[in-house]
Amino acid sequence: MGDVTVHLDDDLERRLEQARACAGVSREDFVRDALRRHLARMQFEHLRGRVVPFAAARGYRVDEDVFREVS
Repeated sequence: MGDVTVHLDDDLERRLEQARACAGVSREDFVRDALRRHLARMQFEHLRGRVVPFAAARGYRVDEDVFREVS
């Protein structure tokens, strides 16, 4: 397991502490979860960008077109 040191400005540290306290988890768990979520979102957006041209070619222009089809 790798260690990472991150220096936060005062405002970001205060917001992290408030959010972590509300969630009832340690700083480490909160930051680890936030990083996982961010990386998953980046991967999703990358894959979505690759699929959009194929969807558009089939007439899917917006998310609602997809939702309508699968509902």
